[in-house]
Amino acid sequence: MSVATPASQSCQTLDDWLCYIEQSHPVHQIELGLERVQSVASRAGLQSLPGKSILIGGTNGKGTTARALEQLLLAQGYTVGVYSSPHLLHFNERLRVDNTDLSDADWVDAFAFVEQLRGDIGLTYFEFTTLVAFRILQLKQPDFCLIEVGLGGRLDATNIISPDISVITTVDLDHQDWLGNDRESIGFEKAGIFRQGQPIVIGELNPPASVLKQADRLNCNVKQVTKHYRYGEEANSWYWHSDIVSYSQLPLPAMPVQNAACALAVLEILNLLPQPSDLSAVLAGVTLPGRMQWLQQQPAIIADVAHNPQSAGYLAEQLRKLKPQYRQIYALCGMLKDKDIQQTLLPLTPLFNQWHLVSLSGARGASAQQLADALAGALTGAQLYNDVQQAYRAIRANLQPDELLVVFGSFFTVSAVLADHLEAK
Repeated sequence: MSVATPASQSCQTLDDWLCYIEQSHPVHQIELGLERVQSVASRAGLQSLPGKSILIGGTNGKGTTARALEQLLLAQGYTVGVYSSPHLLHFNERLRVDNTDLSDADWVDAFAFVEQLRGDIGLTYFEFTTLVAFRILQLKQPDFCLIEVGLGGRLDATNIISPDISVITTVDLDHQDWLGNDRESIGFEKAGIFRQGQPIVIGELNPPASVLKQADRLNCNVKQVTKHYRYGEEANSWYWHSDIVSYSQLPLPAMPVQNAACALAVLEILNLLPQPSDLSAVLAGVTLPGRMQWLQQQPAIIADVAHNPQSAGYLAEQLRKLKPQYRQIYALCGMLKDKDIQQTLLPLTPLFNQWHLVSLSGARGASAQQLADALAGALTGAQLYNDVQQAYRAIRANLQPDELLVVFGSFFTVSAVLADHLEAK
């Protein structure tokens, strides 16, 4: 692994630093393990975050759970920092404090601090940026730090902290090359964020035995969906109940209700559940870019980062509700080749009238032909493209007022479309 070089001395801007750490260790290269990042963090106590820290892991739903929790805490007057990844348009999105992305200047100062701190210890891209984010949070001193796990949990760089509450949103097949080929193995990795005797929230409806076993072994204070809290959807609303509190007639949020329910479970542990009117007001307005995001209404375009079977299942559920409103629904999809392409795409085939498949660049990108091969026999006449933005412009130019375009498959796909959409405005 690369170590410090004189090139870092010339870094003056955030782009300089991102280029430097990308050259030192490309972002797509993953090396799990805590030894490197713990060693550097311990030199300045970066593993000790201010206020109360909540570590959020899971296959899907980390971002929306954190978003709901963030907005509900902000509405009660608390200061909140959120660290997440990956970003969609700008690197600064990876850390926000009080609903505002951190400035370039904040990042640059913290990068220089961590670069000097690490000495000759090599760090991966994610390890480096995680330590930089923790440095900024220490300086900003928010009341709450909401930290999203990057990959897995047990060996993820974020797991160097000692969280006040650990959360697992969902457990499903993804990142099998690093986490294992079945839900039990993946659950074990995700349960690595649990701490001895500490509160945990399990939002997964069918948690693997490995998750429950780890919670029992560590004598955690467990709050588990269907056991310690319950939720359900009705025609145009939803409800949430625990043994202590009951909410009903809540507005359906622009996110999986499962994740909003998980956020409420965290707030109950903190003894910070809001009044019903305040809760409804927040839920009615909470959104997160790239998650069932409406780019425009007529013709209609939705962008969603669904990229594995579980998240695609949620997308399918939403599209079934929307389908009667549109004469045609089109798919624009690009994926990474290390995903379960076939199981992600096949359940969606009945919902789309036409597929537009696009190649993603880079070492992990799948080609449009690979996507078409995964769907062989399930559809005919898919159109293939070599570039996301080229495909998006071509489809958008011919989209009719009573048609819907759905962009999905990867953060990279959605990111490219969002950038093009904003540029075209």
